[in-house]
Amino acid sequence: MSVNRHLSRTIAMQSLYEWDFHPTSDILEITHRVMKPVEKDVDVEYLDRVIKGTAKAIDEIDDLITKAAPEWPLEQISVIDKSILRLAGYELLKDMDIPPKVAINEAVEIAKTFGGENSSKFINGVLGTLYRQSDRYVEEEAKEEAKND
Repeated sequence: MSVNRHLSRTIAMQSLYEWDFHPTSDILEITHRVMKPVEKDVDVEYLDRVIKGTAKAIDEIDDLITKAAPEWPLEQISVIDKSILRLAGYELLKDMDIPPKVAINEAVEIAKTFGGENSSKFINGVLGTLYRQSDRYVEEEAKEEAKND
């Protein structure tokens, strides 16, 4: 059985998208319903982890997105883009198992598939800013410097 992390991220984004319209619903119930048709190809453990983590940290992530894109108030960002940013924001800032470049690249790819014409550029810019302002950026820089010594 081969699980597909990209598909799992897409399911997570779609679940967050639906949850944005039904915030009182159980996010895991939404996620498990959305994944049902493709469950055998989904990394369920990863999916549950990122969904629970994103939901738990959503206010903090939203606040960081707002600071990273001050000219774009959260309510003006499309729900698709907001869902992608929330998921990638969680992966980037909270999930140390996901390399930052992977979180950003995957978000950009999902934006190209599901977002609007400028979504991928917008998401790449916001996530780049989030990453550069995060503790992980400092760690990555230190690793690079250590490699070059």
